[in-house]
Amino acid sequence: MGKSERWETGYETIQKVYAGEIAIPPEGNVPFLDLMLKQLFAEVWTREELSMRDRRLLVMGVIAGMGESMPWGVQVKAALKNGELTPAQVRETLIQLVQYAGYPRVAGLVGATERAIAEVEKEAAGS
Repeated sequence: MGKSERWETGYETIQKVYAGEIAIPPEGNVPFLDLMLKQLFAEVWTREELSMRDRRLLVMGVIAGMGESMPWGVQVKAALKNGELTPAQVRETLIQLVQYAGYPRVAGLVGATERAIAEVEKEAAGS
């Protein structure tokens, strides 16, 4: 796979993973993003051993463990838009994760979860 072909594969994959919500500049503008597309999205997210939903849940677990609400919200919104998780399942992930990541980290994700659910429901109602 050539340089541009890997970038294109990564670009197509990130669009699927994030339901078209992530704006990516053209190849060559941001070397960090080019590397991320060519490695993470062209090589890791495309592997067949785990589904996109499985990969998303793993990523969500790491993000929850770090207590990072902004990337959590991005993951939740993408999971909902892609049909990987329902609102009830997303809320259940918080109940599961709080037992392992702790209340201070996970409590901060509740608001991001509810905002993402509301955004997706609003977008769906407007369709």
